[in-house]
Amino acid sequence: MPPETRLPDLIGGAAAAALGLFVIYSAFGGFILPPGDTGWMLSGRIGPDPVQYWLGWTAFARDAWRWPPGANPGLGMELASSIFYSDSIPLLAFLFKALRPLVEVNQYWGLWIYACGALQALLAWRLMGLATREPLARLSVAGLFVLQPLLLGRLGGHFALGGQFLLLMGLWLCMVPGQGGRRAVAWAALLGAASLIQAYLLPMVGALWAADWLARASDAERRGGVRIAVEAVAVPASGVLGLWAGGFFLLGGGFGGTWGGYGRMQLDLLGPFDGGYWGGLLPDFETADHLEAGNSYPGLGVLAVLALGALAWLLGPRGRLRRHWALLLVLAGLLLLAVTHRVAIGGREFELIPLPDWLVAKADALRASERFFWPVLYAALFGAAVALVRGLGGRRAGLLLFAALMLQAADLRPGLARLHHYFAPQPPTVPLRLSDPFWLEAARRYTFVRVVPTGMQATNWEEVAVYAATLGLQTDAVYLARLDPRAVEALNAAVARRLERGEHEPRTFYVLGDEAALARARAGMDPARDLLERFDGRWVLVPGWHRTGD
Repeated sequence: MPPETRLPDLIGGAAAAALGLFVIYSAFGGFILPPGDTGWMLSGRIGPDPVQYWLGWTAFARDAWRWPPGANPGLGMELASSIFYSDSIPLLAFLFKALRPLVEVNQYWGLWIYACGALQALLAWRLMGLATREPLARLSVAGLFVLQPLLLGRLGGHFALGGQFLLLMGLWLCMVPGQGGRRAVAWAALLGAASLIQAYLLPMVGALWAADWLARASDAERRGGVRIAVEAVAVPASGVLGLWAGGFFLLGGGFGGTWGGYGRMQLDLLGPFDGGYWGGLLPDFETADHLEAGNSYPGLGVLAVLALGALAWLLGPRGRLRRHWALLLVLAGLLLLAVTHRVAIGGREFELIPLPDWLVAKADALRASERFFWPVLYAALFGAAVALVRGLGGRRAGLLLFAALMLQAADLRPGLARLHHYFAPQPPTVPLRLSDPFWLEAARRYTFVRVVPTGMQATNWEEVAVYAATLGLQTDAVYLARLDPRAVEALNAAVARRLERGEHEPRTFYVLGDEAALARARAGMDPARDLLERFDGRWVLVPGWHRTGD
């Protein structure tokens, strides 16, 4: 970059990052930033996911370093696996655990949310810089990329999935010319980072790398001899290494999850046009009804840019797309993956391509397939903005894109108000929901607390898990991204036998979640020695309570 353009570009990049920070502040507030404040995560207003993240990090931070580094045996007892499966962003968990002798961080998700906004806007600025030097056009596009339900919806609960700036970095690498070792290193670093941030981002980034690699491998001038073959092994290996470090391979089964499945959380073809709870200017209509539905609406401002960009492309030169054939091919594949073999249109499903059960079972690991729409939408938005710049010129396109940004902000007022409802200011810490004096006394006398039966988000899991983490007990009350169903079944069977026979584990008490567990506890207890009573509305069996109380 010539010196005369370097300073304006740096200033513009800083302005874009500041714009991203402003959007995040407007959406989520500043109270989420202090690393010592956990009340906003544990209050229950946002849902159970932030509790899961905090529990994973808390157990991981207190434990010694293990091998692989992401191993987290302190979370879940027999059901424990790694920091990877608590969605606690292993990359940051490693960093702040290493810094723990110097500074203690109770939560880093506020910093992460703000960083995601700044990096999303900054990389959108850089991406548009490949097409124009016009500041207004670049800043407006940066605003559209960060004032985006696809991003804000994930930062509103699934924090790690807010790392969508990785997709913009991948698109940027696909667009810039070049070859050789530095490019391979950049891709390896990007895949490694994605593997240590969130599992769903890794195949998306990997697909973008595959597009870039395929384009270079088919071009004799860019393939770089043997280096292209080395890259084909080294870059995927970087992603696998990141998965290993995060503890991905410590789970023995259950990779498909415990609910849903591939083809059950797909992209409804009308979803991108349904404002739902996000938009206020388009009518709401019926689309798919599943856990992922509602966050693929890109905003009316973005829809306007897409429509006008398509018109500008149709009226202008169209030969430039040929250079990006590999990227277009990969994006089409990602779109098909998002739509799945069970096509949804307006909430109605049609199984167009019956797939064998074994293949669907493998694909269940990517069950929330609607998310694979993200790189498709971002590439389309970038392409439409470029088409407008080339068709109208930088200045006029900048004014049009700024108007689209204002339309986006007006349209998304209901969605932002919804975020404000969930991200309401809270005290720095919130009291335990298990408030009876019994719980403090039990934590003093016992080391382990089980929920019976246990499993993914079992009855009482959240209250017991936070109580145990706060007071230093071990528990099998967990909520993880994936659990091995065989391990859950074996553990529940073993605990049920123990309760029924009165063969209670040392220094362990039990929070009973159903009538069957209560009946087994009554059958195996000794009333002269054991306590069976309700505290805060929960039945609790405490073996040896009367004896230890003497």
